[in-house]
Amino acid sequence: MHLFELVPNLSEGRNEETIRRAAEAVEATGARVLDRSSDAAHHRSVITIVGEATKLVEAAVALAHVALERIDLRTHSGLHPRIGALDVLPFIPLGDAPMAEAVALARAAAQAIWEREGIPSFLYGEAALIPERRLLANARRDGFEGLHARFAREDRPDIGDIAAHPSAGAIAVGAREILVAWNIELESEDLAAGKAIAAELRERDGGLPGIRALAFRLANGRVQLSFNITQYRATSPLRLRHAAAAAAEKRRIALGASELIGLLPRAALDDAVAAFFLLDDLYGS
Repeated sequence: MHLFELVPNLSEGRNEETIRRAAEAVEATGARVLDRSSDAAHHRSVITIVGEATKLVEAAVALAHVALERIDLRTHSGLHPRIGALDVLPFIPLGDAPMAEAVALARAAAQAIWEREGIPSFLYGEAALIPERRLLANARRDGFEGLHARFAREDRPDIGDIAAHPSAGAIAVGAREILVAWNIELESEDLAAGKAIAAELRERDGGLPGIRALAFRLANGRVQLSFNITQYRATSPLRLRHAAAAAAEKRRIALGASELIGLLPRAALDDAVAAFFLLDDLYGS
């Protein structure tokens, strides 16, 4: 039996009752919730779930139902881009589970959510049907408010024949490898500098491999760098922090506190552990 991880992003980071109900709906399917992280400024929660294939499809549909019942994007505002109440739904193979099976699960979940809840989906990552939608940012472009305009210009969901559910929007459903989600606060209120640092570090602009980066202004006025590390073996959190510190120092800015969203593989910290203990060989010979 293969195991998979499901890491849904819900567009709710302030109402604990909604997040509790979402977690309970998942556990009722037999899938297991390992972690949940909420952020009020981003108005977003990330839940880390593991289970076997059929249970994770059931968990995805259960989450979509809770999101539809309790989240209305017509009155939602937060720092993070979003197209849906249940915004992002990636299936991730663990151990020797094949990516092809994760792709099949993603597409099956999107179809089941459309049939049972009437919410359309864009497929991204390895599950994408349109090459440009392999990148999540393209699947989620223009946000909830732009879904009807996308539909009018034939940029339509892959599953479902409407632009969006009126209150729940659409979902970006995908299959991908494990990633690390990590935010670092700058000791600065200069958003332009933060955006420049993000551009310098992210892969698509010539930065570090596997790095996606955005910059936001927090409620305290400080700027936050928001990172997804999609290839932690190529760019570890330690390497990213050193690069972020160097990019910030050029602009006479220091790095502040950071936060990990969800979980990360132990292997992503190997170089940090080795550096802390001054080890040449982390595991010995």
